[in-house]
Amino acid sequence: MAVASSSDVLILALGVVLAAVYLFRDQLFAASKPKTVPVAASKASNGSGNPRDFVAKMKEGKKRIVIFYGSQTGTAEEYAIRLAKEAKQKFGLASLVCDPEEYDFENLDQVPEDCCVFFVMATYGEGEPTDNAVTLCQNLSDDSFEFSNGEHKLNGLKYVVFGLGNRTYEHYNLIARNVDADLQKMGAVRIGERGEGDDDRSMEEDYLEWKDGMWEEFARVMGVEEGQGADSPDFVVTEVSEHPPEKVYLGELSARALTRSKGIHDAKNPYPAPITVARELFAPGGDRNCIHVELNTENSGITYQHGDHVGVWPSNPEVEVERLLCALGLYEKKDTVINIESLDPALAKVPFPVPTTYVTVLRHYIDINAVAGRQILGVLSKFAPTPEAEAFLKNLSANKEEYNNIVTHGCLKLGEVLQVAAGNDLKAAPGPENTTAWAIPFDIIVSSIPRLQPRYYSISSSPKLYPHSIHVTCVVLKYESIENNLVKTRWVYGTGSNFLLNLKFAAEGQQSALVDSDETPDKVFFPKYAVEGPRGAYKNETTYKVPIHVRRSTFRLPTNPKSPVIMIGPGTGVAPFRGFVQERVAMARRTIEKNGPEGLADWGSIRLYYGCRSSKQDFLYSEEWPEYAKELHGKFTMRCAFSRETFKPDGSKIYVQDLLWEDREAVADAILNGRGYIYVCGDARNMAKSVEETFCRILGEAKGGSAEVEGAAEVKLLKERSRFLSDVWS
Repeated sequence: MAVASSSDVLILALGVVLAAVYLFRDQLFAASKPKTVPVAASKASNGSGNPRDFVAKMKEGKKRIVIFYGSQTGTAEEYAIRLAKEAKQKFGLASLVCDPEEYDFENLDQVPEDCCVFFVMATYGEGEPTDNAVTLCQNLSDDSFEFSNGEHKLNGLKYVVFGLGNRTYEHYNLIARNVDADLQKMGAVRIGERGEGDDDRSMEEDYLEWKDGMWEEFARVMGVEEGQGADSPDFVVTEVSEHPPEKVYLGELSARALTRSKGIHDAKNPYPAPITVARELFAPGGDRNCIHVELNTENSGITYQHGDHVGVWPSNPEVEVERLLCALGLYEKKDTVINIESLDPALAKVPFPVPTTYVTVLRHYIDINAVAGRQILGVLSKFAPTPEAEAFLKNLSANKEEYNNIVTHGCLKLGEVLQVAAGNDLKAAPGPENTTAWAIPFDIIVSSIPRLQPRYYSISSSPKLYPHSIHVTCVVLKYESIENNLVKTRWVYGTGSNFLLNLKFAAEGQQSALVDSDETPDKVFFPKYAVEGPRGAYKNETTYKVPIHVRRSTFRLPTNPKSPVIMIGPGTGVAPFRGFVQERVAMARRTIEKNGPEGLADWGSIRLYYGCRSSKQDFLYSEEWPEYAKELHGKFTMRCAFSRETFKPDGSKIYVQDLLWEDREAVADAILNGRGYIYVCGDARNMAKSVEETFCRILGEAKGGSAEVEGAAEVKLLKERSRFLSDVWS
């Protein structure tokens, strides 16, 4: 054993002394410190210094209304802002519009008695709250969650609920209904009826029908009178004579994009992804288009998983940009630099980056290609160029049937409504010489038209095979409007899909006409877009780029390949399943490399049910599926329903649900005995409902019962256990 030296002993002793001084420092130095009395923390003592205390902000800003919105794509936020504006215009009441993710709810019980809480709640996915409303919904539903009163009670809290949903989905407006039920259970008092907007029919009309009765009851309960407010603007638009050109936003979606600096690419800073492949998937000679696009994400920092969605940020078609510029009398000054300031940032934030230009706002930042809303027409009527045009807009705003007949059925955008009201010719290419100018203040346009949102597509590739490439499968939306006494039948084009089609044309060196000048919609001319982007940022020689970001999804394969998988995806609903199959192919390659084909022996079956019109015309990726089947050594099977080729004995069409029923024994075995997973992607209105009903029949029969009882119970159980997943749209 080594013997410690005298210096070691000295150092050790010094260490012991210093440790003792530290441990007993309070007693040793108490005389030099003032005594303090500990104060118990209180849930109620958040104070105005807490940025997450919405009650303190209400009191500081003298706001009698707080509006929480649960929004995934921005629509619920838009309606929350509309409610705040109407409260201000009608009653002179100021509102605090809040993203619930940014606030705490322990003091929800402290909302003053003369105040009201609004909940504008969208239902997302399979009856889930939006990402920003998860905590709020948990706090309201969890009986163990305590407010500052030490209880899960909100006695006497006044509230209003408006829900946003889609009736074609199973859990229609479930979140708004749950929030309403939870609040009533805690003793809160609802003002008026619960509003429910149906995006499958008309969210706008549902809102308009609901709000008048709600505001009437609101005035009674809150003791306020209509007419106390004023119709004041939300923004001030100023033309700027001198500004550094390089600091003017010309369509850039973020400050990083303007300065071309590096950073994380997400919804707030989309990545301009180069298009490496853009090709037509449908056979030539048909009347429809479906395009396959491959986006290069190498060195972007963007990652994705199979089943995720890619958000594509389109611009508006040039013909609508030109039309509205002319209708607003801004054609000659379209490139004038403008700055926009909010008069009440808490109520209305400037929805896009500034400074910018008039033409940029209409091209890149607001959704002018949507059907014009009924409420805005009444606002704009006071700026009409003639008494006839004013009366026309007032009638459309007040007369729901007339609005539906002319605007909804005619699919008229705002610029087109202004032209029709002024007696202009819609068939002519719009210009200052044939379009009447309206003296509408530009701040009203910014306030009234929603921000142009990204269009989401299911990613149709797997990162296991394509780690730096995102594939998009997009059917191009175009349809005919319904003729009325003012507007003949015309072709109507979806914004996002035709933007992608335009990029395909550009990549191939093709041109598309500006408008359809035909008297009949027999010949289709696709709208033209400014695909080169701001300052030519989306074009590099012959390569075009498209701004994108990735949105995460829970639509995922089971991690264990032994679990059977059943996928139903007719049409472009097959897109995520191409990624699913590629995911399994990549796993199979690794397994075979390590263990040979025998390594797949205990894998579960992978069944894909696909439907389209014809095996020759619109069978998507028909050349790929046999190759995937070879690599999966019999584990992958595909059943196809060609609705215009093969028919039932009675002559009716065969759809994917018919093939499922034919395979009912194998399907039931995979689910009940193999603990398999079901995935459905595509049309929610018809296909998804019919497929679910078929599964109820299959499982009900397999359990010796009925579709309505045993089958429905089994499907419900599968959904609760995340073994029945849907990615559907209407």
